[in-house]
Amino acid sequence: MTNSSFTLHDSAKDPTTEIWFAEPPGFTALPLNALLPAPESPGADLLRTALAPFLDAAPDEMIRQQFIAQFAKGQQLLGALHEVGTVHFSVGLHRDDIAESDRGSGQPLFSFFTISWRDTAMAPRAVTAARAVTSDQGHTRIEYLELSCGPATLSETVLTPSADSGLSPAPLAQIHAHLPHPDCKRLVVITLSTIAVACREQYREILQQIAETVSFDNPLTKAEDEGHLP
Repeated sequence: MTNSSFTLHDSAKDPTTEIWFAEPPGFTALPLNALLPAPESPGADLLRTALAPFLDAAPDEMIRQQFIAQFAKGQQLLGALHEVGTVHFSVGLHRDDIAESDRGSGQPLFSFFTISWRDTAMAPRAVTAARAVTSDQGHTRIEYLELSCGPATLSETVLTPSADSGLSPAPLAQIHAHLPHPDCKRLVVITLSTIAVACREQYREILQQIAETVSFDNPLTKAEDEGHLP
């Protein structure tokens, strides 16, 4: 058996934290609060200061305006996710070493990892987990799991953007894990999305590995009590 190594994010010790999990290498978390500050707030001033070097480095005004437009689109996406309960957003970048015979020449694969909260009707956790994948949202490859944090369901959906959406027409594969909270009034949905549909089996494995690390109780408290943390 080998010892696992983890890097703790500052949020792990935030007293308002309600869920703990571990992300594998290849994912970069975006700070939702920092990227979506309230207008005229100190956070908005900090964001403008952080973006200033990028705007100053633009070779001309057209490139500068293009950067501002693309950044605004990114904020709109993050804002829409935040409105539906998303509390964590990461961009994944991995190399495709499955399709290529030469592992060093694999193409880069992009994915998006999100964690969202949803309110649910009061019910036993196993019932809530089952209900989450029996809606009319086209869930397939449904699997029931018993994780250390409780019952969960794993499922998949494939979405195709409409022609007028302005998005790439490529199908979007989404792997979901539904984990009811111990209070039986809500659940957390962790989702891994990618247009690399052919690699969704590998992404499913990644998502399940993340789900297996989820805890609704602070795991650091026990580690500190046992002397494993300073």
